[in-house]
Amino acid sequence: MKIVALAGGVGGAKLAHGLAQVLPPEDLTIIVNTGDDFEHYGLYICPDLDTVCYTLAGIANSETGWGRADESWNAVENLSKLGGPDWFKLGDKDLGTHLERTRRLKEGYSLSQITRDFCKAWGIGHTVLPMSDKPVRTFVETDEGELAFQEYFVHRRCEPRVKGFWFDGVDKAEPVRGAREAIQSADAIVICPSNPWASIDPILRVLSPLLSGEGPGVRSVAVSPIIGGETVKGPAAKMFREMGIEPSALAVANHYRGLVTDFVLDEIDAQLIEGIKGLNMRTHVTNTLMKSHEDRKRLAVDMLNFIGRDV
Repeated sequence: MKIVALAGGVGGAKLAHGLAQVLPPEDLTIIVNTGDDFEHYGLYICPDLDTVCYTLAGIANSETGWGRADESWNAVENLSKLGGPDWFKLGDKDLGTHLERTRRLKEGYSLSQITRDFCKAWGIGHTVLPMSDKPVRTFVETDEGELAFQEYFVHRRCEPRVKGFWFDGVDKAEPVRGAREAIQSADAIVICPSNPWASIDPILRVLSPLLSGEGPGVRSVAVSPIIGGETVKGPAAKMFREMGIEPSALAVANHYRGLVTDFVLDEIDAQLIEGIKGLNMRTHVTNTLMKSHEDRKRLAVDMLNFIGRDV
């Protein structure tokens, strides 16, 4: 079974890792959000892309889900003493990634080329693609004005109330090379349990020419990032509430209405099945909480079995 997974953030990285434990490299392509990329200290930083790659490589910080394991913080601590901004914590190992990425970008390499080389260096056999080689920037409309995503998410710690989102550059961003081929040969597209607005919508906007009615019509399955009205990690539930939507697996399913054919939700939300079926989606109830590597693999197998029933 060939799968294209759309991922961003810690939840997306975890399920991508679960799929990578089950599927051989030739059967899994992971397309990652780059809408939260930004420049800091003059460096080109790709938070979602790095989180996915570090997780697949087994070198992510297991406590935070982002950043590197066994990290040190000498550079940022010294920078802070010198009066520099320290609101975005870059560890010393992580800093090496951004330094080398920035150097190669300045030499004319594409982000997808650099990502491929980094994956090889980290021992990642599966294909990981940024959604586009052209920049897209996520902006959050809040009650305190418009904020770049990392300003809202990290510097302001998601405190301003969210009113909406927009994606600068998305109309000019073409899908990364390799995405078309992967989607055309896929048995299913998996939307990982990532933030629908901040992590998945930018990918969907970029890939829309490949996912339109003229496309291959492959099945698509989304896994809810909301369990029992809350997110395991991140501000998605808060965002739902602030935009006047009660956070739930049903709300996530409604967000993907018209795109998703199948929906996976947690056992605790089983009472929402009929509402989701009313959106013309097949449903599957399982334990979607991923606390360990085995949990990730279990969910991936369970979901693939669900998809495979009619493939």
